[in-house]
Amino acid sequence: MQVLILGSGVVGVTSAYYLATQGHEVTVVDRREAPAMETSYGNAGQVSFGFSSPWAAPGIPRKAIKWMFQEHAPLKIQPKRDPAMARFMMAMFNNCTPERYAVNKERMVRVAEYSRQCIDALRRDTGIRYEDRQRGLLQLFRHESQVEAAGKDMRVLSECGVRHRLLGAEELVTAEPALARVPGKFVGGLHLPDDQTGDCHLFTQRLAEHCREHLGVTFRFGVDIQRIERQAGRVERVVTSAGSLRADAYVVCLGSFSPLLVKDLDIRLPIYPVKGYSLTLPVTDDGGAPQSTVMDETFKVAISRFDDRIRVGGTAELASYDLSLLEKRRATISMVVRDVFPEGGDAAKAEFWAGLRPMTPDSTPIIGATRYDNLWLNTGHGTLGWTMSCGSAHLLADLMAGRRPAIDPTGLDVSRYAA
Repeated sequence: MQVLILGSGVVGVTSAYYLATQGHEVTVVDRREAPAMETSYGNAGQVSFGFSSPWAAPGIPRKAIKWMFQEHAPLKIQPKRDPAMARFMMAMFNNCTPERYAVNKERMVRVAEYSRQCIDALRRDTGIRYEDRQRGLLQLFRHESQVEAAGKDMRVLSECGVRHRLLGAEELVTAEPALARVPGKFVGGLHLPDDQTGDCHLFTQRLAEHCREHLGVTFRFGVDIQRIERQAGRVERVVTSAGSLRADAYVVCLGSFSPLLVKDLDIRLPIYPVKGYSLTLPVTDDGGAPQSTVMDETFKVAISRFDDRIRVGGTAELASYDLSLLEKRRATISMVVRDVFPEGGDAAKAEFWAGLRPMTPDSTPIIGATRYDNLWLNTGHGTLGWTMSCGSAHLLADLMAGRRPAIDPTGLDVSRYAA
């Protein structure tokens, strides 16, 4: 089967890998000059299977109001006349009940845990390296109320078979020794030993090279995707700046831009771009730097270790498709890394970056079929695109081939929004 994949971020390239390994003839199209040049370029560096949690959680509406008046808040809203933003926020707040949170958390962990198995196998099968580490993730709590709130997540993790351990303040150094230099700052943490760290941009580019050299995947860069044309319940072709492209099946992996492409097909994807920022700074003191990934729960900032760099990612900004770099956001993530690892890296020499996370109101990706029998979706992964990429791509490839997938796909496709 000839498959045309639209988008060459980490989700598009992993989709190409699993489809090609199943024997399909795959072409990937992207408007950028290389793979992983947008949202996959500078993400937080965490591959956080066990940390997969919905943004829509009980108490978030109240917290969102409080955050509006905080200097270093994890969520910022840029006022705009944007009906899509209003619809997204309303739908997200509707998912902030305990019942919806439990359902969405289970779906996310289901995909994420499968993705852990898939990326481990992919690394063994391809041999690619991407400054990766398999040393876990530590969620840091500054307040006892955060420790208490973690109990709900721990119950879901136990039900899904995810290894985890709640650490007291004195035990944090067993996971991250550098925290010994900031005593008394944290009251505890949740350690997820099977989570991982690495450079998503490097991972995606090296996997694309493997796909091209060993699996015969064709990549066409610098090609603008203009529209999808349909006929009689099927996609007929994709019109691009390089002409019309045809295939037996089509996969949309365009992240935040997916809804714009499929809206003329009467497919409504409740995906909204949520801007996130990152800093990449050189390590100045190995003993004072993180060894894997820590997540500061108060500020929702992740700090990850690469070989000789630290990646700091965080903040969520609702500002439509605006990619401008705001110094106020830089100040927030700089403050957090200096507060947690004051001697680990040089924030003054950091690269500052922003990308658009394709968020759904329930934080769960959209994977599977559409009303058109040859059009498929793999999009809407939010902040966890890399974490879920291999699992969602493998699941999609199995569904497209009519195979029974390794996990239950129920509740993952676009039909869950039909009501």
